[in-house]
Amino acid sequence: MPLEELMQMRVVTAASKFAQPISDAPSSVVVLSASDIRDHGWRTLADALATLPGLYVTSDRNYTYLGARGFLRPGDYNSRFLLLVDGMRINDAVYDQALIGTEGLIDMDMVKRIEFVPGPGSAVYGSNALFGVINVVTRDGSGLSGVQGAVTAAGQGERKARTSYGWHGQNGADLLLSASAFNRAGRDLYYPEFDTPATNNGIARHLDWDRAQNFLVKGSFGGVTLSASHVARTKGIPTGSFGAVFNAPNQTRDTQTIIGAAWNGQLAPALALAVQLQSGQADYEGPGWYPDVEGVVRQNVDGAHARWYEASAHATLTNLPGQKIVIGAELGRDAHRDQYNYNEQPYELLLQDHRDAMRRAVFVEDEIRLPAGFLVNAGVRYDDREDPDMHRFSPRVAVVYKATPSDTVKLIAGSAFRAANAYEMYYALPEMAGGMLPNPNLRPEKIATRELVLEHVLAGGGHATLSLFRYAVDDLISQQLDPATDMLIFRNIDHADARGLEAALDRDFGAVRLRASYSWQLARGTGGVPLVDSPRHLAKANLTAPLGWRGGRVGAELQCSGRRLADQGAAGGYCVANVTLSALRLLPRTELSLSAYNATGKRYADVAGPAFVQTALAREGRTLAAKLDWRF
Repeated sequence: MPLEELMQMRVVTAASKFAQPISDAPSSVVVLSASDIRDHGWRTLADALATLPGLYVTSDRNYTYLGARGFLRPGDYNSRFLLLVDGMRINDAVYDQALIGTEGLIDMDMVKRIEFVPGPGSAVYGSNALFGVINVVTRDGSGLSGVQGAVTAAGQGERKARTSYGWHGQNGADLLLSASAFNRAGRDLYYPEFDTPATNNGIARHLDWDRAQNFLVKGSFGGVTLSASHVARTKGIPTGSFGAVFNAPNQTRDTQTIIGAAWNGQLAPALALAVQLQSGQADYEGPGWYPDVEGVVRQNVDGAHARWYEASAHATLTNLPGQKIVIGAELGRDAHRDQYNYNEQPYELLLQDHRDAMRRAVFVEDEIRLPAGFLVNAGVRYDDREDPDMHRFSPRVAVVYKATPSDTVKLIAGSAFRAANAYEMYYALPEMAGGMLPNPNLRPEKIATRELVLEHVLAGGGHATLSLFRYAVDDLISQQLDPATDMLIFRNIDHADARGLEAALDRDFGAVRLRASYSWQLARGTGGVPLVDSPRHLAKANLTAPLGWRGGRVGAELQCSGRRLADQGAAGGYCVANVTLSALRLLPRTELSLSAYNATGKRYADVAGPAFVQTALAREGRTLAAKLDWRF
């Protein structure tokens, strides 16, 4: 790994909205670099996050979901994580969704680094930062310096092509342009729950396909950065979820566009100011075939339209000895939080719900350096939101003790919240079989956390971390089947808590790097009942080393998960291995990468939620891929 990149990995901005060493951050922050992405052949943000301590990723053959420290609730579209791109909020205004799979906003080739800040982040960011903040930092034109291209071919008819251009002027101006297209034919899938002659003997044919296009434009000059990013993704649905007719041509179409402007400058020697303006739009449409309440199969279109605007500013003051104070404010307008549903032929409108809301917030954070190696980081944020109408303070305090030059102890306590989103409160479709009921009286989720973090810098390069945590969640929102109507509905369950530990090692042996972690977590709901889709054990290892041929490197990873409960039954534990040979220089200005995902062909499955007939959904088997990168 280049020295400059290695140094950057020990400094983060997402934890406190200013640059600080990881050892000072009020969390056990983890950073992944562009070299990590290349060496392991990660194709999506989910691939990268799945390697981090305490996180686990699932898929329902449509979207990709992220769990943390034992929490992954049915019907949750990653709304308990705040996703940022270059510090800008990406979660949409209808589902609060953080897109991390092939539906994600940013092509992984355009990612410079990924910062993950585990734990509550509402003291700085407000709603959605319940279990963590993910900040994706995109590349600059200076890192490309000309035209680049890449093509990928993989199993199941997967093809991908990308072209990018980067430029950096002597006056400091910087420009990045990138476009990519992805297509996968998929494979036929067998589900024994649908194994009858009327449903094609349980085989979904030609329905697991996936297509996506990504675009990114980014320019900067003199402290001003302008950016625009867009993703359009269409996915076939093979699972017969939400009461859909099995083996019918059901699909979802998602688009998201983010336009942003940012300015960072030094107003005085001890006063820095950062300003961000953002406009976002997200559209979803899901045409499919569903039986109505009389059992007649109808072509149905489900959809949502979100548009939001946000302005934020924060000042960083360093004029007081030993202190760094951040004061900020945010103003946001969710102009459209629209949901609709209708039948075709003949046309029948079933849902038309239009909402808008305002969001206002102020926050302050103070980092105080004390004698004897102590540091205190304390902050609080006040959020004033409409729909749902709520006013909430979110505090966080961390005491950091530098016991020795190599050892750091952190005591962290905080609280966070997540407001119910428009989908959870207002989506109503009682006229369809397998429909949903609204619940406008949902209360916001609230979490209180305590965490002890021990960090040790290893001689010769690397560090080790041990975290002990306790989470207590009240009014946890979960999707359930209403026993009276047999329809889905979101409800607040009384209480849930989680406790556990995470041990992580990041070790450098010259050109060889090892990352390994083990997590034990126990997450329980009301009455001490274990939560569904909550593995007790997670173990992971990532190793990169020189290949010794053509300048290439080998990256190997192992991900193991314990057994997870479902509403009916369980999904068994598993260990999956991935191997990538990267950066093979076979020709001038050209690099070849070869990957084997699920290299041993392990059969494993993820827990399916109440919207599915299946108890568990099988994950991908062995997939081989080849990628060619070149520069002009």
